[in-house]
This record gives sequence, C-alpha cells and structure tokens, in this order.
Amino acid sequence: MNKLSRIEEEKQTIEQMIHFYCRHKEKNQALCSACSELLKYAHQRLEHCPFGERKKTCRQCTVHCYHPKMRQKIKEVMRFAGPRMIWYHPIWTFRHLWRER
Repeated sequence: MNKLSRIEEEKQTIEQMIHFYCRHKEKNQALCSACSELLKYAHQRLEHCPFGERKKTCRQCTVHCYHPKMRQKIKEVMRFAGPRMIWYHPIWTFRHLWRER
C-alpha cells in the first residue's frame, strides 16, 4: 500500500467530512453545488499550504488561510461531521485525532 502524503491525507479527510455533512445534515444524495464549491476550495487551500508535509490539523494551525465566509462554512461542516465520523470512518478519525496530539 502506498503511503499518502500528509496533504493528500488531509484532502481525503476533508472530502469525507464534506460528503458526510451534505448527505446527513442537508439530506442530499449527491454533493450539492455549495458543498462541491467548499470541497474545491478546501483542496486548493491544502495544495497551497505553507507547511506542506509538516502541516498540523487546521484547528491547530497558526495561519488562517480560508476566506471568512468559507472558514465559517468549514467550521460548520467540521462541527457536524467530526464527532460522527468515528462511526462511519473510524480509521480516518483516529488518524486525525492522533495528529492533534
């Protein structure tokens, strides 16, 4: 199994959280346009992260690279999806929590 880069892991984690939020909170079968836009934005921000492979979780980051409107939306997604992800994606959840230590 190929080891993913830190940025690729973060991309997959945020993608799972956004999909979860859209499906369970907004009751959409497929990703809606607002969530698609947020996912694209999050991936762009991660690609340009100044910390690269030394990146911490976004919550611990000293640089807030999100536009205020998008930052508010991603916080909403994380607050909803984060605590529930352990039941749907336990391995990703534990990886994410481990990185916050």
